Amino acid sequence: MNHPEPIQRLIDELCKLPAIGPRSAQRIAYYLIKSDERLSKNLAQAILDLKEKITTCEQCFAISDSKLCQICSDQTRDQSLLCVVEEYRDLLAIEKTHEFKGLYHVLGGYLNPMEAIGPENLKIPQLLNRISRSGITEVILCTSPSVNGEATAIYLANALKDTQIKITRLAYGIPVGAEIDSTDEQTIASALTGRRLFQV
Repeated sequence: MNHPEPIQRLIDELCKLPAIGPRSAQRIAYYLIKSDERLSKNLAQAILDLKEKITTCEQCFAISDSKLCQICSDQTRDQSLLCVVEEYRDLLAIEKTHEFKGLYHVLGGYLNPMEAIGPENLKIPQLLNRISRSGITEVILCTSPSVNGEATAIYLANALKDTQIKITRLAYGIPVGAEIDSTDEQTIASALTGRRLFQV
């Protein structure tokens, strides 16, 4: 016996989300049927608001609900220190440590020749332009210690090696092969504190 069409359509859409399989999607669908109508309306409105009101910061490319994110518009942050991360979730993981007081730049991924992702597909040109017209004195390369993360860090270090900017890399308190957003706060804090010069 098949589900009624509206239920099946919801299950099919929920299955498109990461980590939600058919059984989880079915449980969510039947939970929504039993719940107060306000929950469904609030959930639907929250999703619509997400698509209509969320954008990216025009300076660092973090997820934001305004032209400049909270960090970029905070003049108390150290404007000379720039932390380069792959994704917004990496920024959030670093912020949880309360150790970093500078600015960020979100690349939007990492270099991956196998998938034809080059510098032009990331926010690398914007990063280099930002650095050239600002008072940044240190760039911390906070890409993940994976093959692609390392390749991205090496590319950036090479692109910046003729500048007077200090280039550092997260210390290897983070296990090789791990992702920054799944690492605990203390390990990230230790890696930030023990960062080192990055030489190519």
